[in-house]
Amino acid sequence: MVERTIAAGQGIVVHGAQWGDEGKGKIVDLLTEDAQAVVRFQGGNNAGHTLVVGGEKTIVHLIPSGILHPGTTCLVGNGVVLDPEVLCREMDMLAARGVDVSPKRLIISKKTQVIMSYHRVLDGARETLRAGARIGTTGRGIGPCYEDKMARIGIRAGDFADPDLLRAKIAAALVEKNALFTGLYGLAAMDPKAVFEAVLPVAERLVPHLGDVSTEIQKTLGAGGNVLFEGAQGTHLDIDHGTYPFVTSSNTVAGQAAAGSGCAPSTLSRIVAVVKAYTTRVGSGPFPTELFGTVGDYLQSQGGEFGATTGRRRRCGWLDLVLLREAARLSGPTEIALTKLDVLSGLFEVKLCIGYRSKGRVHEYPPQEENALEHVEPLYETMPGWEEDISGITAWKDLPLAAREYVSRIEQALGTRCSLLSVGPDRRQTIIRA
Repeated sequence: MVERTIAAGQGIVVHGAQWGDEGKGKIVDLLTEDAQAVVRFQGGNNAGHTLVVGGEKTIVHLIPSGILHPGTTCLVGNGVVLDPEVLCREMDMLAARGVDVSPKRLIISKKTQVIMSYHRVLDGARETLRAGARIGTTGRGIGPCYEDKMARIGIRAGDFADPDLLRAKIAAALVEKNALFTGLYGLAAMDPKAVFEAVLPVAERLVPHLGDVSTEIQKTLGAGGNVLFEGAQGTHLDIDHGTYPFVTSSNTVAGQAAAGSGCAPSTLSRIVAVVKAYTTRVGSGPFPTELFGTVGDYLQSQGGEFGATTGRRRRCGWLDLVLLREAARLSGPTEIALTKLDVLSGLFEVKLCIGYRSKGRVHEYPPQEENALEHVEPLYETMPGWEEDISGITAWKDLPLAAREYVSRIEQALGTRCSLLSVGPDRRQTIIRA
């Protein structure tokens, strides 16, 4: 049993401080031992959380990571875009392993936007048309679904309970979509009746899971329970604050936890920024500290850096404190969960990017112009590495001195304490600092 890490009655946000893939799923799974509810508050199935418990790996894309804890209620918030077919497959996978995914445990906000088949088609068509200017979308319909939300023509999960309304909204949405498919992308028009009939079986299956997530959060906190708010992606993929246009289609910063789940900002009493001990990125976009030689290959190999959702090879580089400073000022973390520290074992030296040089100036925070990171020169501080295998260490004092100094340097640069250190993928491979 992992020792208690959450005081009663807290709302705690777990969010990524880099470009995603920081290991948020493991941290949520760990902290959920003392939580009564876990809420997913943004994103869709374009992100995956890998959980390793007792050597068994489980990858979830939509269902909150707390699902492996039998007593925890899992909530899908209004800030999420939900692919109902993917969710049903995920439920079937978990049920086959004996995990309870009944409506009592898994509740979907009636306000959650739904990814439809035409969103996926539109996403793929756009990326194909961009050719050499692709932004690296996963093609899962995330962006087009958020667009329909903002255009007020989106399908919401609550519509599943009203087939007549669902049918009418699909027909209305396809008026514009079919004009794009046939007139711009050279594709066949989609039949509204066929789309409706295809989604109806999964819609009917999910109706028992619909509920009022905002009320569930209020009830849990009011009874003295703890609620975890789980984000997808990372800070620098935020639609407003990330490396635009190479970003996701939602806000990923900690503040979105309130808007994306239906609670007051004052509910968010503890904010855990998940930071990988080095930097990775999947897909296109600027990456100042990216490594192309043997060290980058070493990090990729040792860290198993392949996307949980896409399987794409992650680009790897040194830890970027400039990006982390920006993440800290955007989300105000109360603590840091540092992951994959064990991957750095075996390196003679490690480097941290402490600033950027651009246009004759040194920047401690990223320049704000679009694509500015394509043109910065990273400035590095070099520290000694360590040879020891630390994957079995469970106490801070037992870490090699160089590893402790590396962690302390991160804390000093960000002004925030590393309360959790992950030294391996399993739930038990975690150092908890009192």
